[in-house]
Amino acid sequence: MNARVLTFFLCCTALSISAQSYDTAFGMRLGTDWGLTVKQRILDKTTLEVILQTSLQREEALVTLLGTQHLPFITKRLNLYVGGGLHKGWGNVPTNAEGNAYKDPFGLTIIGGLELSLGKLNLTYDIKPAINLIGGERTVYAQTGISVRYVILKRNWLEKKRRKKRRQKEGINWRFWEN
Repeated sequence: MNARVLTFFLCCTALSISAQSYDTAFGMRLGTDWGLTVKQRILDKTTLEVILQTSLQREEALVTLLGTQHLPFITKRLNLYVGGGLHKGWGNVPTNAEGNAYKDPFGLTIIGGLELSLGKLNLTYDIKPAINLIGGERTVYAQTGISVRYVILKRNWLEKKRRKKRRQKEGINWRFWEN
């Protein structure tokens, strides 16, 4: 009896995991820098992400806007992703290691990582070098991090798949005005 209940539970869990995805996710980014992250899907495999973070190594905060392209890896819930964007920083004490003053950083950010979505949980590990074109304590900040996000809006891809099958079954509807 217990084996049947366990098997049923595992099957239900596996089905719910494979049927889940996200449109919007919000959470924490922990690593060399830590902060808040919001990720929004804008196209089928493309997302925009905003990261507000502070450094444990420097006296400054950064806001980063990234566009990323996702590539399914093994399953739909496990993705490799790459992308880039811009960052802008603000420093409390604008001096570098030598004691010289520096401007607030502004520059380009590149990101690459691995993402796993399980139900309402979205986990990522990434490498995110930030290249300062203006200011900053250094020209390049090498950042790595783990993001743990809660899925706010789920993506209903299963319903879209059903509609597509129905359309294929019915053929082309030349009378589009009847929809």
